Amino acid sequence: MNTAPIFAPPDTPCELRGEHRPVDLVFLARQTGGDRALEEEVLRLFAKQAAILGNDLRSSSDCDFRKRQAHTLKGAARAIGAFGLADQAMLIESDPDNTAPVTALLREVETVRDYIASLLR
Repeated sequence: MNTAPIFAPPDTPCELRGEHRPVDLVFLARQTGGDRALEEEVLRLFAKQAAILGNDLRSSSDCDFRKRQAHTLKGAARAIGAFGLADQAMLIESDPDNTAPVTALLREVETVRDYIASLLR
């Protein structure tokens, strides 16, 4: 079984470097113990979950629900190394009445999902 991480380490050529990567791939590799199949599965699941939670945040006006969904998204994003997305979710979690951060969060969700899709091709 191949136990090498699915993604290249940060010192290899890549168009997205350092903090510009929507997902910290080194962090993800540590989280999964370098298990390639697990990395792929976690990213696929996260992409689906992020889309659902983002849509929930866009369509709901219930502040308690928005807070719970943002909290869930924040934790899931941190677990895979999508720290920018986690920060956006935290803004909503800390002020669920404010709908302004939702637009930025939805853009970040799409950025992360697009990045994941490009990795899994």
